[in-house]
Amino acid sequence: MIIVEQVQNQLHKREFLEFPARLYQHDKNYIRPLDKHIEEIFDPEKNKFFKKGECERFLFKKHNKTVGKVAVFVNGYYEQNQPTGGIGFFDCINDQETANFIFDYCKNWLQGKDIEAMDGPINFGERDKFWGLLTEGFIEPLFGMNYNFPYYKDLFENYGFQVYFEQLCFTRPIFAEVSRIFTIAHEKNRRNPAISAQPIKKNNLPKFAKDFTEVYNKAWASHGEGKHLEEAKVLKMFKTMKPIINEHISWFVYENDKPIAMWINMPDLNQWFKYLNGKFGIFEKLKFLFLKRFKKNEKMVGLVFGVVPEWQKKGIDGYMIWEGTQHLRKHTDFTITELQWIGDFNPKMIKIAEVLDTTVTRKLATYRYLFDRNKEFERHPIL
Repeated sequence: MIIVEQVQNQLHKREFLEFPARLYQHDKNYIRPLDKHIEEIFDPEKNKFFKKGECERFLFKKHNKTVGKVAVFVNGYYEQNQPTGGIGFFDCINDQETANFIFDYCKNWLQGKDIEAMDGPINFGERDKFWGLLTEGFIEPLFGMNYNFPYYKDLFENYGFQVYFEQLCFTRPIFAEVSRIFTIAHEKNRRNPAISAQPIKKNNLPKFAKDFTEVYNKAWASHGEGKHLEEAKVLKMFKTMKPIINEHISWFVYENDKPIAMWINMPDLNQWFKYLNGKFGIFEKLKFLFLKRFKKNEKMVGLVFGVVPEWQKKGIDGYMIWEGTQHLRKHTDFTITELQWIGDFNPKMIKIAEVLDTTVTRKLATYRYLFDRNKEFERHPIL
């Protein structure tokens, strides 16, 4: 018999964090997320998604031992063809009956709120963190990336979940040869006196936040790949990220003083966080600063890449990539870059990744389960 306990007190919250640590204790690739990053998602004071949604967490126990956990939520910002809820932060022992009980519990909770489908495992927040189920490439996860055992795929698919879209992660060695397409494009645009490339500078974050917002809103928000960003919120994000910004690996391209492209990368924080066991108190903060100073981090993560529409297909991407690559090879320890996942519904970005001679090193999947089992299943539309 499975007992369900809603996460309501500090003891429950602690168990929600500690259960996966026990479950994965013998998996050398598992990196425990910082507890604070998990708990902030479920704090209405820190997560804006509570303004248009609701979320609850549950523990599932047998014989007084935790065998699974999950978060289930309704997100008013999550617009789909039918009212669709979400499940996330799912962990479970390797037992289909237990998984089915958890999925049924989530389905019943969502149906009680007039929801017609559930996606998972997803985040009660943006897609940039804790989104998708790892299905290929069981290696150390990037910061903010879900990690799970291979058997989770069977737990989801045996229940009836179907792949709504795949999330592809492309990797490339920093010192690998760059395609001639990019070097030729670089040479062409280098001769244009109006074109210049600049790395981000911590002492001028307001300028780069403004430029980021302008390029992003032109390149992505109007094409269905993201929401319209506000400059003030971007600046706030940049200031929060300031301690971990590396000035050698994020680049902007300008036509005179007008921003026309950007390539934003960050160090993979998991290469330092994996030594903290999920904690970030005073001792861990000091340890993090020590690691950041003396522990070489050889992996960077590509977060955002964008070119404004009027400069697309003119080689600006090649100019920016080669300009930035030449610089970071000289001034950083990074040896490998991995692009934060690209959805299989985004052929334009996949094409750019392929031209870069990247290799798909891991895949995740966003699953969907329609409550009406007679309704036709449709995958994510192609952009």
